[in-house]
Amino acid sequence: MSIEETAVSGAFRIVPERFPDHRGVSLEMFKSGALTGVIGHPFRIGQFYCSTSRRNTLRGIHSTALPPGQEKIVTCVRGAVLDVVVDLRVGSPGFGQFDVTAMDGASGVSVYLADGLGHAFLTLTDDACMAYLCSTEYVHGTMIEVNALDPALRLPWGLSEPPIMSAKDAAAPSLAEAQAAGLLPGYEECLTFAERLAPGDVLS
Repeated sequence: MSIEETAVSGAFRIVPERFPDHRGVSLEMFKSGALTGVIGHPFRIGQFYCSTSRRNTLRGIHSTALPPGQEKIVTCVRGAVLDVVVDLRVGSPGFGQFDVTAMDGASGVSVYLADGLGHAFLTLTDDACMAYLCSTEYVHGTMIEVNALDPALRLPWGLSEPPIMSAKDAAAPSLAEAQAAGLLPGYEECLTFAERLAPGDVLS
């Protein structure tokens, strides 16, 4: 597998090595040591879940408050999606910047997101399935939401019709509104929180 830096600091694209033979293909999609070497601390798996969605479904932008935080590795395991990472860290040099990854079940490409980054995706096929490896269990009430259709973000969804969204996502604030309301994490706060995850440290 190879790990590539994206345009958003703290987000990395993980491209698996493929091992084809007469039976099919095996994909090496995750190696703890390789990811630790890039992000500076072990990625601890605290929760694993999947979501399935109809074509033209738009989910996000979602992040998690600090604490507890929730790093993620996201992968499309069936169908195809347009996956987007947005820097939601107030004070970050890249605040509001985004990166786009085309994902599908055949490629096995994943994206790692550090705390403070927002995640959204648009499904390009029916019955698209996204898998999430999360560093901690989800804690009710800690989700941060920003509207994925915020015109100021200029996310390249390429929509030809209105997307299918949850009522909560459709009503989410713009990036500017979320910042003004104090809903977003600070850049330095996120970096300090990440330092606590360095090898040898114990979370408390």
